Amino acid sequence: MNITVIGGTGLIGSQLVSRLREAGHEVVASSLSTGVDLLTGAGLDQALKGADTVVNVSNSPTFDEASPDFFRTTTGQLLAAGERAGVRHQVILSIVGVDQVPQLDYYRAKTLQEDLLRQGPTPYSIVRATQFFEFMDAVMSWTADEETVRLPATRVQPISTADVVQALADVATAPPLNGTLDVAGPDVFPLDELGRRTLSARKDPRSVVTDETAGMFAAVEGDVLVAGPDARVAATRYEDWLGATR
Repeated sequence: MNITVIGGTGLIGSQLVSRLREAGHEVVASSLSTGVDLLTGAGLDQALKGADTVVNVSNSPTFDEASPDFFRTTTGQLLAAGERAGVRHQVILSIVGVDQVPQLDYYRAKTLQEDLLRQGPTPYSIVRATQFFEFMDAVMSWTADEETVRLPATRVQPISTADVVQALADVATAPPLNGTLDVAGPDVFPLDELGRRTLSARKDPRSVVTDETAGMFAAVEGDVLVAGPDARVAATRYEDWLGATR
């Protein structure tokens, strides 16, 4: 297949490009660094020329109130360019529970992106993933000082980016779902406990303080970030990943 990966030089995109090429597909990796600007549409027609499928793993540069405008504009540009190019399948990466956290600007923005894709002219697939293992350091940094890390006990079901990439590759090379696939890691943790395990494995002397007002995930209630019974559950466990990355 001929596949264009938008955001193809980032954390997920670069892995996805490699995975698809290893499987024998013709892949174009597109991003700002390759001359493709989703906000203006510059370079899009060339990047999508001959593409059967487009996988969009690009991301907003901010998580704040500017993010809805980013996804509104970029999704519109990509859908229009895809229609001009005769693309037969549009795939995006989203977040498990994204439509149930309207108090977060970024989650509202990703929900908007999903809605625009569903209403668009091209058959589509949405892959919703839980939080990435690789983002745990960033999550802890939001509310950390030299002695403590403050985290809420929000329940999460983290997944490795490698497992997300495999799910995206499988969906991108199959017929469009015209729906959503949830993917998640095998274990559910309170976020504060996940922080403690992370610091312990890295022999970091800081302590984790449970604080239900700390950080972005403090706004999340209940189990909305935990995948449902129909999700595809990946095999990689957080402790195994931690051990391999120490």
